[in-house]
Amino acid sequence: MSNTRVTVSVIKDRKVKGIPITMLTAYDYAMAKMLDSAQIDMILVGDSLGNVVLGYDSTLPVTMEDMIHHGKAVCRGTKNTMVVVDMPFMSYQVSVTEAVQNAGRLLKETGAQAVKVEGGVEIVEAVKAIVRAGIPVVGHLGLTPQSIHQLGGFKVQGKDEETAKKLIDDAKLLVESGVFAVVLECVPEKLAAKITQTIAVPTIGIGAGSGCDGQVLVVNDMFGMYSDFTPKFVKKFANLQAQMLTAIMEYKQEVTARTFPAKEHTFSIAEEVLDKLY
Repeated sequence: MSNTRVTVSVIKDRKVKGIPITMLTAYDYAMAKMLDSAQIDMILVGDSLGNVVLGYDSTLPVTMEDMIHHGKAVCRGTKNTMVVVDMPFMSYQVSVTEAVQNAGRLLKETGAQAVKVEGGVEIVEAVKAIVRAGIPVVGHLGLTPQSIHQLGGFKVQGKDEETAKKLIDDAKLLVESGVFAVVLECVPEKLAAKITQTIAVPTIGIGAGSGCDGQVLVVNDMFGMYSDFTPKFVKKFANLQAQMLTAIMEYKQEVTARTFPAKEHTFSIAEEVLDKLY
């Protein structure tokens, strides 16, 4: 396996060549190493860590410090995969100046290659400024968790003419503003395919059908490790929670029965040394 980092130009080229882009989330060093060794194209250090790692009921409480902390760990575990870090709620909405400063912090302090922001027309000035500063940006449209209260819950977006047109217009605006890819979340399959065909940069779907240029999932969901809520679009490629719970219960049973640790898990000391101790 080569030590060549996936770049923005590589991701853009995937769309031209029709090669699907693979993206998964990671929040720690160990998971990042696994995804990197599996040659996943992109790792998203998502603010979804608020839900699956920190136990919040939304992504809104996640801070810049949270994203930097987890972003650093992920970057330490990668050599080839492109790392994209989410800009958390209110880190880019207040002012263009703050948006650029915070995007710069994320890249400087984590070692990531790009940032991701949610929204369309409302954030284009911030996107333009971040890109002008030399920072690659991924857009995010459809179900944008940071706007969950405004959207009225976790619902499919773009099902009527007005909202569907807005999604298409927002996608075009984001591309004009300089994003190199757009995540489409919880968007009807045919609408996502239409957006994919309309814009020049890759689309990465999550609950947006197979017509996108790539796909992304939260690893905790695909591994069956997060049981609080499972969206319709998630395929569980494993059921690790059940396996882990079985292992934990077996550990408890063996400790209680004093069968663990066994002789092969322990270290010895010479009897003559012991005899000299008080």
